[in-house]
Amino acid sequence: MRPVVILKFSALTSSLLLALATPALAHHGIGLYQPEINKEWSGTLTKMELINPHSYMYFDTKGPDGKPLSMRCEMRAATLIKRSGWSVEQFKVGTHVEIKGHPHRDDPHACYLESFSLDSGESIERNQQFSKAAPVDISNRPLTLASGEPNISGDWAVEQSVLTIPPSGGHGDMVPKSLVEKYRTGAITLKQIREVVEPRPKFTYSSKGKAAADAFRQWSTEDNPRLSCKPTSIVFDWTFDWPVNRVTQSTTPEGEKVVDLEYGLYGFKRRIHVGMAAHPAKLAPSSFGHSIGKWDGSVLVVDTVGIQEGVLSPPIRNSKDLHVVERFSLDTKTMALRREYTATDPVYLATPYQGADIVLLSDTPFEQPVCKEMTPEFQKP
Repeated sequence: MRPVVILKFSALTSSLLLALATPALAHHGIGLYQPEINKEWSGTLTKMELINPHSYMYFDTKGPDGKPLSMRCEMRAATLIKRSGWSVEQFKVGTHVEIKGHPHRDDPHACYLESFSLDSGESIERNQQFSKAAPVDISNRPLTLASGEPNISGDWAVEQSVLTIPPSGGHGDMVPKSLVEKYRTGAITLKQIREVVEPRPKFTYSSKGKAAADAFRQWSTEDNPRLSCKPTSIVFDWTFDWPVNRVTQSTTPEGEKVVDLEYGLYGFKRRIHVGMAAHPAKLAPSSFGHSIGKWDGSVLVVDTVGIQEGVLSPPIRNSKDLHVVERFSLDTKTMALRREYTATDPVYLATPYQGADIVLLSDTPFEQPVCKEMTPEFQKP
């Protein structure tokens, strides 16, 4: 019998697990593919694309009728793959590929990749980790700016989860990097990890909000903006798909203090006007709205209005009356940047949508991502 394991989580570990609980990290789903059908393909690699919102492996094979068939297999987003150490250079055109995955419901040219091998080498899982980047060196990082404000500038990202096989074997599970060794050795179980994760944000729909959510089509470009490389919301995009985001604190030539947030998923930029007393009387609605911030001690409190009608977090819609308040606080011991958020919308929500997430200094630098619209099955003819 395996001995009972008593877990003692540090504040940092608890914070990292909290990040896993956010709806922004909910699984993509498998769209129009058939997870109940396992299938294998083999052929010749013709192209690799590491892009958002999904990467693709292209190869030529033969169809059931023996005729040539060009295929593309959906993989994880570039933001995830690159942070795991993948690169286009690993995949040479002309290489023989063997693929395991799931077929598309309607398109014989499309598949969902679970694992593959190159030139009959070892099998590689879609979530496999290649890089073993060293922890970010924070020994010489200033805790405050010259102005005395907390230093939150830098490249930030949710802690990665790594495919890890427990002592009992199997295909493995996605586990936070900080807990990989404990999970691998059996010192902690997946069930125990999940038990300490904070619950997802709770809210209550208004009657209109419930009807809109029920009618929401997750895999429609008309309903879901991310399928067309468009931002969803300032709440959702900060951590969805584990992007590397950039925070820059600066003073404009006019003397205004600002904080710029560059969202790594699709490369959108948002500005927080620090010290501005009130929002402008007239605002042209936009995806990110208008944000003003103030320092409440060591906490940056950000108030945002002027957001256009859209989607707060699929399938939750938002009206032009959406109001978001965020509180950014830095744990200077662990360098964990915590964001608490409250979103109110009198049209679609009966109660506020409240949650929190954690990002850490990233060992992978921010880069302007490339995004292409989703695969043809989601596009209009």
